[in-house]
Amino acid sequence: MADQYAYSGDDKRPTEIPAIRWEEPPEGPVLVLLDQTRLPAEEVELVCTDAPALVEAIRSLAVRGAPLLGIAGAYGVALAAVRGFDVDEAAGALASARPTAVNLAVGVRRAQAAHETALAKGGDIRQAAAAALAAARQLHREDAEASARMAEHGLALLAELLPGGGHRILTHCNTGSLVSGGEGTAFAVALAAHRAGRLRRLWVDETRPLLQGARLTAYEAARSGMAYTLLTDNAAGSLFAAGEVDAVLIGADRITADGSVANKVGSYPLAVLARYHHVPFVVVAPVTTVDPDTPDGASIEVEQRAGHEVTEFVAPQVPVTGAEAGGGIPVAPLGTQAYNPAFDVTPPELVTAIVTEEGVVSPVTAEALAEVCARSHRVSAG
Repeated sequence: MADQYAYSGDDKRPTEIPAIRWEEPPEGPVLVLLDQTRLPAEEVELVCTDAPALVEAIRSLAVRGAPLLGIAGAYGVALAAVRGFDVDEAAGALASARPTAVNLAVGVRRAQAAHETALAKGGDIRQAAAAALAAARQLHREDAEASARMAEHGLALLAELLPGGGHRILTHCNTGSLVSGGEGTAFAVALAAHRAGRLRRLWVDETRPLLQGARLTAYEAARSGMAYTLLTDNAAGSLFAAGEVDAVLIGADRITADGSVANKVGSYPLAVLARYHHVPFVVVAPVTTVDPDTPDGASIEVEQRAGHEVTEFVAPQVPVTGAEAGGGIPVAPLGTQAYNPAFDVTPPELVTAIVTEEGVVSPVTAEALAEVCARSHRVSAG
């Protein structure tokens, strides 16, 4: 099961607390998560001792964000292996915890494959568990490296698209260190622009229904000393109309073979606005987010979340783990039905570029994406 420990280190910057880490206390290995449902009100660490606890953390969004979900999935398999649980059962439960984010299943499969390979080569249970853990740690390192390279490529792209600096960037949802082994995806690019003195303003969509922009991106921007302004999602259009947006930077939870992008709901309207106002719409995501087995956007399973996330307001510090009813303040009449998809899908023709650790894809085509994936596989094999 999972236990919660409040963080009390007032002398440390909150961004120094890792979003995820593996620890080995005397009572046995655990996976420690920064509970993102409690931010920004308080920092609480969630300690998972088994895969079911991690599955619950994933479903409740205590841990979230495509790259980080991949890392968490891999560590979850390793946790099951090290503690002597059924690895295949744990892998199945973890991989299906959130269906839209492809990185989760990728991370699970990677650690599971390492475990199976070790057993097939004659290793014992302990050696197979060590192999799964090594695979998870390697994925964690690779994601941190990918984050740095995406920031570099993204900054170069901004310089090409928007010469002169003074960028006013609009972002959606949360794409910083809270979703990554490094400094994130889209947020990492904005952070690189800030450090280079090229960021004039970061416009932060609050991102309905779970306010991940307001709670998490604003939190990270404030801690990084960035100039940022929070806005409601439906205020973005007026910003475009006023000429206050130079580029849109978002992350992705799944990119299909044809370049369709699934991201937090509200991303597609931004793409439409950006196209109408001739503003670059840029997606930043690691190659692990590209899913060549899903042909197009219509083939993506879009996660539908509980209606109470829309019909009730729940303060971030109120735990709702495992509860169908949020226990919050009603903002709609009792019995109101809510349409609450977690994601929407942006077609490739609305995407100016996809920034990966292996380079920039622009224009976005199936052939260009396949080449980037092949390049990544060649590097991994080498």
